[in-house]
Amino acid sequence: MFEIPKLSHTASGNFFLMAGPCAIEGEEMALQIAEHLKELTDRLQIPLIFKGSYRKANRSRLDSFTGIGDEKALRILRKVSETFEVPTVTDIHETTEAAMAAEYVDVLQIPAFLCRQTDLLIAAAETGKVINVKKGQFLSGAAMKFAVEKIHQSGNEKVILTDRGNSFGYSDLVVDFRNLPEMQATGAPVVMDVTHSLQQPNQSSGVTGGKPALIETIAKAAIAVGADGLFIETHPTPSIAKSDGANMLPLAQLEELLQKLVRIRQAVK
Repeated sequence: MFEIPKLSHTASGNFFLMAGPCAIEGEEMALQIAEHLKELTDRLQIPLIFKGSYRKANRSRLDSFTGIGDEKALRILRKVSETFEVPTVTDIHETTEAAMAAEYVDVLQIPAFLCRQTDLLIAAAETGKVINVKKGQFLSGAAMKFAVEKIHQSGNEKVILTDRGNSFGYSDLVVDFRNLPEMQATGAPVVMDVTHSLQQPNQSSGVTGGKPALIETIAKAAIAVGADGLFIETHPTPSIAKSDGANMLPLAQLEELLQKLVRIRQAVK
């Protein structure tokens, strides 16, 4: 059974990594990314959870890419897990999706905008899976204790909390690193979502922008502060990705970044 990785429990003492494409675009692409991530994280002794959204429910425009079909994408996530022996995570949006997605993945993720949705948290908790709850852009880290309590009171102690920045005006986000220790006070492992925290939402074009040049800055700071894990969306060619390409890390740049982060982790642990 998949167990939540924590700094104190990993053989290397490293942070863990939740990484993969924003959306599952196809089997070949998912397996290509997963193979690269698996080889890299094994070599650096970083526990890996492969991430991919089977459906993109939160889009600005009606013509935005939402997915290749729920069951098709979920089957690809299962194949990634079986092929590379790694746990997988995907996000759910409605109560009816919890049991369905739980048949295919190890971790159910609650999107930031939905972190206060009681019925959704309960449905996710009742699957018995690990639940990763992203902190709402409108909340403090301390306020996330209520999400944790809802899941615990529903009979599930397996919770991860993830910060993805706070709203800063109408079309930008800012990271308040006080949120990490505040969320760790709940007892849950805490992840910094590096790439989503650099989004620039609500652009006039209807396509979310981003500042990927600052990925290294946010990641380094999070490890220095003591984050248990990092969340990084990555793609071989972000410019042609079907979702969130503006803030994803090119896959070829991940190794150099992780090497730097491992050294920082070793220096501060």
